[in-house]
Amino acid sequence: MTTLNKKSIADIIAEKHDLTKKEASEIVDLVFDTIADTLKDGGKAEITGFGKFEVKTRASRIGINPQTKESIEIPSSKLPGFKASKGLKDLVK
Repeated sequence: MTTLNKKSIADIIAEKHDLTKKEASEIVDLVFDTIADTLKDGGKAEITGFGKFEVKTRASRIGINPQTKESIEIPSSKLPGFKASKGLKDLVK
């Protein structure tokens, strides 16, 4: 099993498209930064055939402090979410 990271993606792009590793790295950074900025602004990033990135809101809830056993309110929060496309799900099966 291999692990894919930003550097290895940039290396693959550089090799397949006759780019320097620096140029390919800048392209990969631009893609990820654009997705992150879109999510930060409340938008969605949908990549056809791969999946959809979107911001999900976790509702506020009651939790328990494990040290004092007191109930505490945990405020609502936003977090990034990813939903794989049907094509990606079928490919992984």
